[in-house]
Amino acid sequence: MSLVSALAISVGVLGGVATWLFLGPLAGGLQIWVAFIAWACFFHCGGKESGLKATILANIAGAVMAWLTLLAVSRGGLGEALGLPVWAGICVGVGVLVMILLGHLPAFAAIPAMVYGFAAMAGYSLLVTDGLANLTVPSPANPLVTVVLSLIVGAALGYVSEKVAGMLVGSGQTRRA
Repeated sequence: MSLVSALAISVGVLGGVATWLFLGPLAGGLQIWVAFIAWACFFHCGGKESGLKATILANIAGAVMAWLTLLAVSRGGLGEALGLPVWAGICVGVGVLVMILLGHLPAFAAIPAMVYGFAAMAGYSLLVTDGLANLTVPSPANPLVTVVLSLIVGAALGYVSEKVAGMLVGSGQTRRA
C-alpha cells in the first residue's frame, strides 16, 4: 500500500472517531476544528517525535500569546480612548511581534505552528459566548484551557495516524505513490 493511501485510511478513520468523540461524549470540552489544526501542523512540522514536540510547544506558545493579546485588548483600558479597532490592532501587532521573536529560541522555531495556535485561540475566544469574559476563569470555560487541550489531542492524533499509516504500509517501507 502507498503512504498516501495508508494516511488516507488512518487519518480518515481516526478523524471520524475523533469527530464523534468531540461532538458526542466529549462535547463542549474540546474543539474538533482546533484538533485538526494541530493534526495538520504535526505533519507540517515533519512528523515523528520531533514534529510532535515542535507542534505542541509552538501551538501552545501561540495560544498563550493570543491569550495575552486578548487580555490586553479586553482589559487594557485603551479601547475606549483610542477606539477598539485601533487598540486591538496595536495589541495584535505587539503580540505577534513578540510571538515571532520567540522563533529565535529552538523550542519555538516552528513559527507557522505558533501562528496556528494564535489563530485557533483568537478564533475560539471570539466565537464562543463569553469567551473574552472567561479568559481568567480557572475552569474549562476558559478558552485557553479548551484550545490548549484540543491542540495537544490533535497533535497526538497526528502522531497516532502516522504510526498507523506506517503499519499499513508494512515493514517500514514507505512509497509516495
